Amino acid sequence: MRILHTGDWHLGRTLLGADLLEHQTAFLDHLVGVVVQRSVDLVVIAGDVYDRAIPPVDAVRMLSTVLERLAAVATVVVTPGNHDSAARLGFGSGVMNQRVRILAEPTRVGDPVLVDDPDGPVAVYGIPYLQPDMVRYALAAVPDEPLARSHQAVVGAAMDRVRTDLADRPGTRSVVVAHAFVGGAEPSDSEQDIRVGGVDRVAESAFAGIDYVALGHLHGPQRVGDSERIRYAGSPLAFSFGERNHTKSVTLVDLDATGAVSVELLPTPVPRPLVDVRAGIDAIESGEFARHAESWVRVAVTDPVHPERMYARVKDRFPHALAITHEPADAPARTAGRAVTATSDPVEVAADFVTFATGGAPSADELVVLREAYEAAAAALSEQDGAAR
Repeated sequence: MRILHTGDWHLGRTLLGADLLEHQTAFLDHLVGVVVQRSVDLVVIAGDVYDRAIPPVDAVRMLSTVLERLAAVATVVVTPGNHDSAARLGFGSGVMNQRVRILAEPTRVGDPVLVDDPDGPVAVYGIPYLQPDMVRYALAAVPDEPLARSHQAVVGAAMDRVRTDLADRPGTRSVVVAHAFVGGAEPSDSEQDIRVGGVDRVAESAFAGIDYVALGHLHGPQRVGDSERIRYAGSPLAFSFGERNHTKSVTLVDLDATGAVSVELLPTPVPRPLVDVRAGIDAIESGEFARHAESWVRVAVTDPVHPERMYARVKDRFPHALAITHEPADAPARTAGRAVTATSDPVEVAADFVTFATGGAPSADELVVLREAYEAAAAALSEQDGAAR
């Protein structure tokens, strides 16, 4: 059986204010093309389909359209992630046709979708993101004895139900689609922290006995452990500058008659590379970085003094710049700011702001100007109070 494993689409997300819907549409078009061209039998989407529980209308329409297109050529199985609302994503799952199955109900993790190929059936189990506080009673083996308040406990209990069902299906190959942070994998800086009670990771051993485990949550494509049996597909687009060196992809999995897997990573379209530029304004305007003109850029301008019209000059060279900051190269390390109280000296507060904004403390002459400005403002306020009385 040929399986395409993907997830973490985060439809409706922005990148530092840049709208990604156009680029997410391009990815979904690419995805449908891959499914057709590579004769995929089963598409599994491992959560975080949307970026938030109540997604924008355009994102909902986008998902509806792509599921319809995928269902025309393959079976599709979807599980919710921590960014999705399981109830909303799973709405209508009971009346969907056999080609699109949304497995959103935690208590039914042991009920598989059965997909046949010439080698026999494959049981596909969906484990949505399990919030321990929400499911530790529902998944408990003994009523009124809740599971421990950890992801390990609730995912372990879900997998016990999966293995119980699978034991009654001798000779059936197995796929688990799950949204969780599995120990040994590398996170990025754009995933939501899912720790509960200080415990966020699930042991790799929780998925013992399964032929292929299609994971979602982490945005970097990677395997877990020493084999290809447990993998994260990663996100199809970069959602932070921390992901700028990722090679984004979807995962093509061939599951043979014995349950052995072979994996191929298929790169996804890159709308714009993500690039960091750190330089003085003269170097930026010289054309030294012209090759990045069409990239999404994070720019740190390193001149000792804040350049005039800095933002406009940088945008002239990098029209798709997403972040522009002034970070003097020779500035002293910034210390934590002091708390401002009613007894703080207003001139010292203003001086702290100058240091923060420019990277250097104000000169003696600048302190004189700040003091005069404060005294003039205080005098004007005093006059207004007197007139009011």
